[in-house]
Amino acid sequence: MRADPRGKRALDVAAAAVLLAVAAPLYLAVAVTVAVALGRPVHFTQWRPGRGARPFRLVKFRTMRPVAPGRESDADRLTPCGRWLRRCSLDELPTLWNVLRGDMSLVGPRPLLTAYLDRYTPAQARRHEVRPGVTGLAQVRGRNDIAWSRRLALDTWYVEHRSLRLDLRILAATATAVWRGTGVAAPGEATMAEFRGTAGAAPAQAGR
Repeated sequence: MRADPRGKRALDVAAAAVLLAVAAPLYLAVAVTVAVALGRPVHFTQWRPGRGARPFRLVKFRTMRPVAPGRESDADRLTPCGRWLRRCSLDELPTLWNVLRGDMSLVGPRPLLTAYLDRYTPAQARRHEVRPGVTGLAQVRGRNDIAWSRRLALDTWYVEHRSLRLDLRILAATATAVWRGTGVAAPGEATMAEFRGTAGAAPAQAGR
């Protein structure tokens, strides 16, 4: 497994600490908004696979109502407030704590569901050779409004070509993507349809 580019972890820690300090008033405002719109807790936590497919607890702001009879899909549970937070990517602010803890990086493949681990091909499973990212190459090339095959191919390309220079380019492109608010969700979905594997491909072993 190739090591991360020199300086990547230092950049992650420094940038995450500065962003959390600068955005503290905004963080508090979003927390209050979520508490008023959805109640407590204001944070959503879920186990996701990180580097080496080791699980970590992802933290985000809540954007959905609890599961209720007759409102089972994520698209149905997503609130207007939650939709706005996602469009502006403000629901991702708490993931900066994951970066400080070392669970995530600023840039890398987005952490997906643990249920997907045994559905990846060996090539797709390489996304777990690096820390997952708050943003990534797929997020600036269509975000959630691209096919799974394209998204996972971009993740693999990033793993194979990662560098500090590429990370800086992705961070700059992320600012533009967030400003435009495009690709937040696939049509009819809260984010993307469930990944069910690549047809005709042998899956990788979970945890490899």
